[in-house]
Amino acid sequence: MQFTYDINCGASSLEISEDTYKYLIKARRHKIDDEIYFRNLNDDLIYLYKLISISRRSAIFSLVSSEKKILENENDLHLGWCLVDPKTVEKYLASLNELGVRKITFILCEYSQKNFKLNIEKLEKILTNSSSQCGRSSIIKLEVCDSLEKFLKENEDTYFLDFSTTLIDDKKSDIKTLVIGCEGGFSNDERFTFKKDNIVGFNSSLILRSETAIISASSKILI
Repeated sequence: MQFTYDINCGASSLEISEDTYKYLIKARRHKIDDEIYFRNLNDDLIYLYKLISISRRSAIFSLVSSEKKILENENDLHLGWCLVDPKTVEKYLASLNELGVRKITFILCEYSQKNFKLNIEKLEKILTNSSSQCGRSSIIKLEVCDSLEKFLKENEDTYFLDFSTTLIDDKKSDIKTLVIGCEGGFSNDERFTFKKDNIVGFNSSLILRSETAIISASSKILI
């Protein structure tokens, strides 16, 4: 762990309990006078705290110092991910966070199953744990959009990952917003809205799953 997340860190005194207590005190076996880094992921600061007391269900830390420390990917990427099974999102979200994706908008597209519902609170917890592990000073911003048409109105210079002779490698420096289809890809009506020059693909004739495509595309653009 590069730091421990606590929304209240920044105060002169910090009390931990429940899951954080179990992890730091029971699992990691931290002792009095141990110093531990915390972030609240709302500012750019990392906080150093000293453990000063331990009880049966909670522990108290005292603030030692704070430092502005921004750790982000230098490249910027906003993904439009046409909605897939939430279990798939949960499985691959941490990897996208580690790659440095800035924002994901989940789009309800024509081939998205209408019964899919995302638990944003659960996804943000996954992201928080991911940033704690990789050291990132923020988490991916998550949004939901009810149609591709609406998304394109709000994000005009959007690229689309689809079958194309224009390779994503050749356009990666230009791509700031990229839409990935769900299982089954895009409908003909949706393809009609694409700007021809903004369609990119991979150097492969194989059909990729949505999660494979989004990890591969993000990797090519960001690292």
